[in-house]
Amino acid sequence: MLRSLTIRDFVIVDRLDLEFGGGFTVLTGETGAGKSILIDALSLLLGERSDAGLVRQGCTRAELAAEFTLDDATGAVQWLADNDLTEDPGQCLLRRVMEAAGRSRAYINGRPVTLQQLKELGAMLVDIHGQHEHQSLLRPAVQRELLDSFADCLSLAAEVSAAWRHWQDVRRRRLAWEQDAHALEAERERLRWQRQELERLGFSAEEWETLQADHRRLTNAANLRDSVEATLESLSEGDGAVLAVLDGAIQRLNNVVEFDKGLAEMLEVLEPARIQVQEAVYGLRHYRDRVDLDPQRLREIEQRLDAVHTTARKYRITPSQLPELLADTRRRLEELGEAGNVEALTRAEGEAQQAYREKAQQLSAQRQRAAEALARQVSEQMQGLAMTGGRFEVQLVPVTEGNAQGLEQIEFLVAANPGASPRSLSKVASGGELSRISLAIQTVTSSISQVPTLVFDEVDAGIGGRVAEIVGRMLQKLGRKHQVMCITHLPQVAAAADQQWQVSKTASTDGARTQVRVLDSRQRVEEIARMLGGVKITETTRKHAAEMLGVKGSV
Repeated sequence: MLRSLTIRDFVIVDRLDLEFGGGFTVLTGETGAGKSILIDALSLLLGERSDAGLVRQGCTRAELAAEFTLDDATGAVQWLADNDLTEDPGQCLLRRVMEAAGRSRAYINGRPVTLQQLKELGAMLVDIHGQHEHQSLLRPAVQRELLDSFADCLSLAAEVSAAWRHWQDVRRRRLAWEQDAHALEAERERLRWQRQELERLGFSAEEWETLQADHRRLTNAANLRDSVEATLESLSEGDGAVLAVLDGAIQRLNNVVEFDKGLAEMLEVLEPARIQVQEAVYGLRHYRDRVDLDPQRLREIEQRLDAVHTTARKYRITPSQLPELLADTRRRLEELGEAGNVEALTRAEGEAQQAYREKAQQLSAQRQRAAEALARQVSEQMQGLAMTGGRFEVQLVPVTEGNAQGLEQIEFLVAANPGASPRSLSKVASGGELSRISLAIQTVTSSISQVPTLVFDEVDAGIGGRVAEIVGRMLQKLGRKHQVMCITHLPQVAAAADQQWQVSKTASTDGARTQVRVLDSRQRVEEIARMLGGVKITETTRKHAAEMLGVKGSV
């Protein structure tokens, strides 16, 4: 739950440090004191977009921070772990900095994050019901999401949407094939011919290296043989051959080495030299005997190289790229073979449609059960909100082929008076009735919410008297399961709270400032008396306020 909220230089707030507890807390104060500014600050910390106008006049930036405990927020704990943002287990710190120049930065546990990440985590920590949220209740998308949330089938709804997209994708491919069949067949024919030509060539990267090496050798065979012959002549077979010279030198030194042992060292150098030259002679003779002077083989290699180069030029690539072209051609033919088989596509479309309908039917069944439960519970809540005999219904209107949202459209219906036929919420409910119906729905859905902190921003607008007292008790009861905060102008709602904060605005030379203070028992009596009596507070009003707080204490 929310433990603290820190605000610096935000709109008309220069400095606020607020500590929160559990249960049901109300924020009260004069109109324009800045109560909604606190909700705005919290909304920004939960990922709402900002603008430079939120920075207090004359300041360079605004800073917001909120600390949460995560004992009742297992989803948030897992999200932090998955995103490597866990710092202190069981706690979480959100921070937002907005500069007067327009730049905004967000942090989770001291680490920079995107606004989307802040929004994802914020949705698991706080659920804010704003002043105008009951108007959004008229939108079909909001009604559908509310029902799916109540039915705990948001993930199934996402699977249905994905199955629909897959079905439509296969359907589009089938239609495209039917429309472009001639062009696709022409491309397949070209690729088949190309594949056949490349396969007939039978060329590989290994062959390319071998062909080049053999061609170089055969082209220069005569030069190679002449060079070897000349080398052998100078080493062993001609007049003054190296081997003969070395043999003579070694013989002469052997004849005189006995007279000077120092010559033995020279002999040790010359002997290996003679052996090395002799080995070279053996090798050269062997090479000379196997030098290939086969003109026929050379012609064959040149013809093969010509065929390879011709094919490569045709496709405007290098010879070494020909094997890759063949692989790409085969791969593309496989793709076109699948895409070009209308029977396969039709079969795939049918399978995708069937998969979609199976999931959509599961979703419909869950929605139907949830619709009945939601209608019953909201109707029960309406009875205590000055709508005795009123009835709330959730209608599932079939969609023939379905859509990305399922096999039905969701529509909320209401009969505000006994005996009236339920009609669309947008056509029947007045402003006050819509506000009460919205509160009834929020109370029902919030009671099953996994979000630990619920914030209500003047959702009690348009009600009063006995109904206001019932609303206060509803919120108080909700506070036993969640941390509940509510901005209210109604003393009946304020009296039901476990804690009460007063928001006030003061004027000074450098502009207006908003202040917040936690009220003790005596101060609560004064504040509720002000809410009851307006400008002039009498002892009778104070007595009435004290009685209201006493009643609250025994609820």
